[in-house]
Amino acid sequence: MTDNDSAVAVASSTASVPATVVSAETAAYVLGLGDDALIYAQRLGEWISRAPQIEEDMALGNIGLDLLGQARALLTRAGQLDGTGRDEDRLAYFRDEREFRCVHLVQQPRGDFAHEMARLLWFSSYQTELYAALAGSADEIVAGVARKATKEVSYHRDHARQWMLRLGDGTTQSHERMQDALNWVSGYTSELFFDDRVSVAAADSGIGVLPSRLLSGATQFVQSVVAEATLVMPDPPLQNARGGRDGVHSQAMGYLLAEMQHIARSHPDATSW
Repeated sequence: MTDNDSAVAVASSTASVPATVVSAETAAYVLGLGDDALIYAQRLGEWISRAPQIEEDMALGNIGLDLLGQARALLTRAGQLDGTGRDEDRLAYFRDEREFRCVHLVQQPRGDFAHEMARLLWFSSYQTELYAALAGSADEIVAGVARKATKEVSYHRDHARQWMLRLGDGTTQSHERMQDALNWVSGYTSELFFDDRVSVAAADSGIGVLPSRLLSGATQFVQSVVAEATLVMPDPPLQNARGGRDGVHSQAMGYLLAEMQHIARSHPDATSW
């Protein structure tokens, strides 16, 4: 059994959720977390054969697989909670763009390597805080997924940190490109910590956590890495991405889904690939 299979087994167990906490908001909250992991796994997979080192091909591929394992477990649980019975494949491959609930940060096209490390540093810092909080979730499946993922995202965060230090405190060119990447990613990070209606309801039920509660810890870690890398935190951007949790996505999302869903939609009755 692989790690991904193990993660899905957690969500496929027969553990139940108290009827009082099962709601559309709860299912939508879990779906959003699963969509974040699924879409970013797809983006990281694009780096295989394109990273600056063979070892980095493997590292980014493995980080993507960790996220895919999280996505499988969370999507499976979301399909149980929303009462539709949709499994992970149905939710991943047979939803239209407006039905996805991922943030804009994970949708953005693959940029250069510095951009990817800036994105990974923020996303893994957010996930580290997120899963630490969800380890105490009232939903035992969500709590189990969070406890398993905690070590994974800690590794992802450290991987991004090492590259930030290497590039930020490297040559003049690498320093400038890393600073440019930090400036770029700043327009997409606030959405991770925005308390929308669904996350508030999930937090009230004890299953989720308010995203705003995660901001301080994640920001402190990123700030410490930025300072150590001789970089500077960007000024707050004039515009911030919004709407991903409500199904309003960037132009890049449609192209990503077309590639990710093409085979499954072209051969919907196939039982093996």
